[in-house]
Amino acid sequence: MKKIICILMVLLISSGAAFSEVKGLTEKEGELLDFQSIKSVLKNDGLDGNAKKKQGKYTKAKKTRVVKKKKMFDIPSMNSYWGFITEMWLVKNAPLVKWDFQKPEYGLEQSLEIFFERMGIYEQSFKILLVNTPNLSHYALPGNGNEIIFILSQPFIRTLDLSKLEISILLYEDYTRHILGVFKSKVQSNKLRKVLGGNFEGKKLDFSIFKETLVKYDRAILEKGFSFNDQFAVTKRVGDIFKSDMKLWNSYLNLLKKIDELIKTNLLYAKYNDIYPSPELQIGWLAPKRKRP
Repeated sequence: MKKIICILMVLLISSGAAFSEVKGLTEKEGELLDFQSIKSVLKNDGLDGNAKKKQGKYTKAKKTRVVKKKKMFDIPSMNSYWGFITEMWLVKNAPLVKWDFQKPEYGLEQSLEIFFERMGIYEQSFKILLVNTPNLSHYALPGNGNEIIFILSQPFIRTLDLSKLEISILLYEDYTRHILGVFKSKVQSNKLRKVLGGNFEGKKLDFSIFKETLVKYDRAILEKGFSFNDQFAVTKRVGDIFKSDMKLWNSYLNLLKKIDELIKTNLLYAKYNDIYPSPELQIGWLAPKRKRP
């Protein structure tokens, strides 16, 4: 048996040597030929292309994973931040604001939309949130994008027995205050502007910046409100716009008189002047000055 194996090995070696001599190739050239042949077979079978496709898919998937991971650390932009922080404030203050109650259907959204169109305001996104408390009579808070979240006290409008037109005028005044940027100027800081829209991957995010915004929300909505200068600018703007329609102008004036009477006679609304100073002054700013004889 051993003799047979030895004979076979001798034959194989001699046939290999003979093959090389016939082709006139060196050993290295034979190896190169074998490699090129294998490569040619791979190409013909499509295996080489498939390997490149798989490599490409793997690289793309890896990049996608990296991008997705980075996005997990994205900080909301300024536009999307406002809706987030406003809703957070409403949830945090739910026991005080009392927005979670069974609400009647007043049709206020349709009424305000019609009023906005009357004033030439189109595609304004808004929500009206009725609250069951006299502590917060009315307010306009920023939502996502250009959305406005109007807060409106049901006890406030019922006590004053406001019509839909008067409610729309009241919310239009809040809208004017909103577009003038009065509220945002009171609750945002330079720190907040710098961090919004950024990314904190590999960094430590300072959450105190957002807590500070919530504290400023409390102060602006429930305590300090707006200044006399803020209120004067809003009143004059609304009054000047309404001058072209005396029915609206008179309705606005009568609304302010109703509110002024309410806060002077009803202790539940005694703090109204702390937020909106003051209906009595607003009436004076609106009323035309009498010429001296």
